[in-house]
Amino acid sequence: MAMAFKMATTGMRVTEECTSSFLEMKWKKVHRYIVFKIDENSRKVTVDKVGGAGENYQDLAASLPVDDCRYAVFDFDFVTADNCRKSKIFFIYWSPEASRIRAKILYATSKAGLRRVLEGIHYELQATDPTEMGFDIIQDRAK
Repeated sequence: MAMAFKMATTGMRVTEECTSSFLEMKWKKVHRYIVFKIDENSRKVTVDKVGGAGENYQDLAASLPVDDCRYAVFDFDFVTADNCRKSKIFFIYWSPEASRIRAKILYATSKAGLRRVLEGIHYELQATDPTEMGFDIIQDRAK
């Protein structure tokens, strides 16, 4: 069985797949984004979807459900005004209005524990609808 890291606040565990996928995204650039979900039965945070290196931010936004909460990390590559290539990792807490109250509470109370496990995140976004996490917001925050 994979080693899991316990989140102190809610008793949730982050599976080893979550941390290994994040490290692959961060260091090897194999993934553009990762979507995480909470399995309420096993009380674990697991990987829901992984976006390949060729996918983009619109693919990430399209993969988030309209009626359930998720966490996501996105590796944003850009070029500065000085012509330097940079990369910033965004953590997105997705909590749409249509999701269940129980899910909203569970995701909100488990967020800090997952953030502690995923070291190297630069920025955090919290969104209840797609306009709150538009690509223009990502670009503005990164610069």
